[in-house]
Amino acid sequence: MTRVEIRFHGRGGQGAVTAAEVLAEAAIDEGKYAMAFPEYGAERRGAPVLAFTRIDEKPIYEREPILEPDIVVVLDPSLEPAIYMRGLKRDGLLVMNTKKAPEQLAEYIRGHGLEPPRCIAVVDATDIATRHLGAPIVNTSMLGALVRASKVVGLETLMKAVAERFAERPHIVKPNLEAIKEAYEKTEVACL
Repeated sequence: MTRVEIRFHGRGGQGAVTAAEVLAEAAIDEGKYAMAFPEYGAERRGAPVLAFTRIDEKPIYEREPILEPDIVVVLDPSLEPAIYMRGLKRDGLLVMNTKKAPEQLAEYIRGHGLEPPRCIAVVDATDIATRHLGAPIVNTSMLGALVRASKVVGLETLMKAVAERFAERPHIVKPNLEAIKEAYEKTEVACL
């Protein structure tokens, strides 16, 4: 495996930072090196949030923001494509929380004067999270979609990392694991 650089785009309260950290923990559990860190703007609920995860077979020393990601994960579909498409490699992967089909999302991106990446994965994470968690906290649903689309870590490893992360709040472990499984199963991936 070569290095994989993932950038998460969301808004405060959606769990983008937690998603980046849990993904790094899962990669480490698989014997890889990983690093996750956030970049905050205004620190308030609803403000745009960026988080980053690097995964590699070799030690990682860089801690700067990821400007040319291999994968972009978008937790909030209301963000403008110019924000999340910036720097995404043409042969990269876009994982999006949306009701749109991959082809519709590609057209939407083109409509903003941008070229979509080769592969697009979509899932209605808001619906899944709302049903399982009672709130639109989409981070674990989006991790399920990411793992389905990229295989960057195994599904079982991810679920173990989520269970460990929320172990002190056992009442939310099962709903989050169910959200991951459903998102994994419902994610639609298309390489155009």
